[in-house]
Amino acid sequence: MNRLRRLFPGNCIGLLLGLWLLAGGAQAQTPDTTRTPKPIRDVTLDNVDVAPGAVDTKGWLLLNQDIATELDGAVQNLYNFKYDKAERQFRSLRRRYPNHPMPYFLMGLSTWWKIVPTNVQTKLYDKPFYAYMDTTIAKAEALYEKDSKNYEACFFLSAAYGFAGRLQAERGSWPKATVSARRALKYLELSQEANGLSPEFLFGQALFNYYAVWIPDNYPLLKPVLLLFPKGDKQKGLQQLRNVADNGVYVGPEAKVFLMRILNNEEGNPVQAMPIARNLAGKYPDNGYFQRFYALLSFNEGEFKECERVSREILDKINRGMPGYEGISGRYATYFLGWLMQNKYKDQAKAKDYYQRCIVFSESTEDTRGGFYLYANLNLARMADKAGDIKEARRYYTEVADIADNKSANQKEAKAYLKTHKLKK
Repeated sequence: MNRLRRLFPGNCIGLLLGLWLLAGGAQAQTPDTTRTPKPIRDVTLDNVDVAPGAVDTKGWLLLNQDIATELDGAVQNLYNFKYDKAERQFRSLRRRYPNHPMPYFLMGLSTWWKIVPTNVQTKLYDKPFYAYMDTTIAKAEALYEKDSKNYEACFFLSAAYGFAGRLQAERGSWPKATVSARRALKYLELSQEANGLSPEFLFGQALFNYYAVWIPDNYPLLKPVLLLFPKGDKQKGLQQLRNVADNGVYVGPEAKVFLMRILNNEEGNPVQAMPIARNLAGKYPDNGYFQRFYALLSFNEGEFKECERVSREILDKINRGMPGYEGISGRYATYFLGWLMQNKYKDQAKAKDYYQRCIVFSESTEDTRGGFYLYANLNLARMADKAGDIKEARRYYTEVADIADNKSANQKEAKAYLKTHKLKK
């Protein structure tokens, strides 16, 4: 299962990996002999618009412009990691609309963004996160039971099950993630009928359209399994995601995050991802996740001045103990600064200090199987060799030989050095 988690982008795993499990492994683990699941082969997730007058939207908070204006600052605070300020406004909304799913979903979203900066490693907020999503589901189900045309309720049901499934999959709770995925897809299909009413409704469909094509294109072995599920349209998914990113009030920032990740990671197009990253890091300057992603793109694209500026900000905010700034962001920032000291400023002493700090950050977050940790050790080994310190070079090269991919250039370099540079007895 760990291998599967590496195959799929973490943020879509709750939906699409859950669907994969639904067709394969999860059914074998929890067979249902009492009924046959209804086939969903013929489900289509087209961009179906409905006329505003075709449904009764009275009481829909997603379409309430006064609420949108009121909560604009709260959403800004949420993504700027000013959790307390955002949650005060969400609780105010809950007092006025205790039976509506929106305030509970927003509280859950705020809790989710306390988990994200740790690469979803911390489990400190799991219980309150699930509680908020469960309450969102309960409130939305009550609305849906009263009115099967309440597509806003369907939206919150799909979103809550989708977010819960994301965390369940990250935690290895595959049967639960499968159930959440099935339910998220069910309500996603229902809520599509309101696509023309608000860009918020397009969010889940946009992700499904994209990943339903991307996964079989990149992992052909899954094609037979995914034939059981709705057909996607990758380009349409990107178009819909851009629409939500540009126009969504509540899920607009989430759409930007996905769009940025997709363009950089899946599409291999950092040039298009860069302006989105710059926008997010500029609009939400105290969001450690956005800052480190922007620093990464700046580094990869050779915008070293910006990379250095943001990296120094990250370390300053870690030192000040600001929310959402921790070891993972520190690992990014110290590596970038170490590389810049070594290669741009030719300051080997500072480079060594930053690389060593990168190693400490990596060890504190247990990210020691490659990436920045590997290259920090490799660069320290090369610097030690250049300085004639064989003992120190061997120490770092020993670590490189242990963690580098088998027979990779880095491992070959490390093993060759260790073989030819023996310590004198």
